[in-house]
Amino acid sequence: MGLFDWDLGSDTLKVDNALCAIFGLDPDAFDGRIETLTACLHPGDRAAFRACAREAAGEGQITARRMRVRDRSDDGGGYRTVELWGRAPEADDPRPGTQLVGAVVDAQAGTAAVAAVERLRDGLFSLAPDGRVTYANRSALHLLDVSTDEVLGEFLWDVLPWLSDPGVEYRHRSAMISQTPSSFLACRPPDQWLAFSLHPRADGVTGWVVPATSAPSAAAVSASPITAVPAAAPARLGVMYHVLQLSSALTEAVTTRQVCEVVSDQLLPAFGGQQMAIYVVRSGTMQLLHHTGRHEEFLDWLEGVPLHARLPGTETLTSGAPLFIESQQDLARGYPGIPMGQVSSWAYLPLIASGRPVGTCVLGFDEIHHFTEKDRGVLTALAGLIAQALERARLYDSEFAVAHGLQQALLPHRLPTVPGIRAVARYLPATSGMDIGGDWYDVIPTDSGARLVIGDVEGHSIAAAATMAQLRSAVRAFAAAGHTPGDMMAGVNRTLIDLDSNLLASCCYIHLEPRGRHAYAVTAGHPPPLLRRPDGTTDALDLEVGPVLGVDHASAYAQTRVALPPGSILALYTDGLVEEPGTDIDVGIDRLRASLAHARAGSLDELADRILHNARGSPYRADDIALLLTEHGAVHDPRHTSRRPWVDRYDDSAAGRGGPTGQGGEPG
Repeated sequence: MGLFDWDLGSDTLKVDNALCAIFGLDPDAFDGRIETLTACLHPGDRAAFRACAREAAGEGQITARRMRVRDRSDDGGGYRTVELWGRAPEADDPRPGTQLVGAVVDAQAGTAAVAAVERLRDGLFSLAPDGRVTYANRSALHLLDVSTDEVLGEFLWDVLPWLSDPGVEYRHRSAMISQTPSSFLACRPPDQWLAFSLHPRADGVTGWVVPATSAPSAAAVSASPITAVPAAAPARLGVMYHVLQLSSALTEAVTTRQVCEVVSDQLLPAFGGQQMAIYVVRSGTMQLLHHTGRHEEFLDWLEGVPLHARLPGTETLTSGAPLFIESQQDLARGYPGIPMGQVSSWAYLPLIASGRPVGTCVLGFDEIHHFTEKDRGVLTALAGLIAQALERARLYDSEFAVAHGLQQALLPHRLPTVPGIRAVARYLPATSGMDIGGDWYDVIPTDSGARLVIGDVEGHSIAAAATMAQLRSAVRAFAAAGHTPGDMMAGVNRTLIDLDSNLLASCCYIHLEPRGRHAYAVTAGHPPPLLRRPDGTTDALDLEVGPVLGVDHASAYAQTRVALPPGSILALYTDGLVEEPGTDIDVGIDRLRASLAHARAGSLDELADRILHNARGSPYRADDIALLLTEHGAVHDPRHTSRRPWVDRYDDSAAGRGGPTGQGGEPG
């Protein structure tokens, strides 16, 4: 596959070496002209190639347009068919309709290879690095007795019950890690033995499967790492494997929801269960925390019952002994009149941590399940692990609720109305730790305009948040006293040192004079604000950067006069928005500058959301993000008042932890 970037205005291209190879061109000699490339096409396809560009400019994309390219390896002057795919860049591109990016795909070699593999009598298949099937030839599908639709994109051990032993997954994982071939025997019911061989590479595994030349001896079967596995009774090796997996996964689960998901993902497959419910003790009664399975009514009768009730879910908890019920008859004898639903067997596991009853974990089986002594011992041991993990997660959830509440209380809930200025703010917490940090922003109205503030106290802790609140109050106090920006920053610096918190902070402070079309800015070790002018040109303000706050009592801060044309937009932000590990912060600042310059939005709210879109979608943020946007000299139109609430809350993490708080306002 060759890649290209086509400038439709100048008819020049930037191409990679693979595209040159497809067209039979020397990469070092290619002059970048479209005529040079089209000369390699069949004469009947050259006009269509040009039409592709017009199509992309008008419709935005080209999908699978076939063309014939001269085959340099064919002395007879033959051609081979390739496919062209392309699209116009995103709408934010500064020159829409003048550029085309895409790929040329030469599938001839791949098609020939697939045809050769399909002719083999041996079974061949390909696995992605995570183990999902990406290809299987006809012989492999026949030997495994599956169709392409059943197996493509799935794990073999999930699709085929006779390969559901975790040893198969272990063989794949160990082959990928060691990059060493691995082989094993497996029995496809009723008695068809197959020999598997896995050949790993960094980008996946090529698998080979053939019938075993003869049925293995009993000794070979016992020695083989993989043997026939009855679908209704997972192998004991598989159970122990899932125990180890559960123990490992629980160490990484942080919240109660994560713990419950890990337990259901690991415990049900290990023991062949179909239902699982976890009830926890709250105010002396049983409350449902988590349920998995298709029977929605599973254990509904347990909800809200007191601990002293004579029910299996409560008695197992008060006695501390697990309860295994293998049939509905056994349940009726022990607990007459209890609802049974569509479940045939139950395992009630008491969750007790440090002698304190946490709750009950219940496994349900649609068919009668006989619990062996090993099953009972393993489930009893796992109950202790689950209880400890839930108790730890409960404490985390409680601490997080307190920390998140404090964070929300410290940030402004409403930005003030300032004549001639529109302002919106966004805050995204880090997705690690306790999600509480020292980023803050503020808009302080004054008789002569407004003061914009953004700052960042180092660290993610209650102490960082408390220090942030004290600095925010200090800034407001100095602003109310009428201090110049430079004197204000010096005063806040002394305040931080006097607090003796041993924390450092950065800050940017801007005194706006809306009617004077200028401002005075001062910064203490903070990333420079960005200014987008009405014509779209955007620059980072060239300010004299003073030392960070909290270092030296005698630090001084110089202020810079900044011109603010009517309709211009100021962006103040914290370093979490522009910092990436291993990348210079200047690169991130310039990326943000380009995003602000090219973003199209109908309102300041939409502009803030666009800027934060990439950061919000990231699964991992090591630092908080605060963003404050202000538009200057704009005349307010009440018909365009933002309908967004002053405080929006989003849940943007897989664990359900707090997402960004967005705040925006316009003069009303």
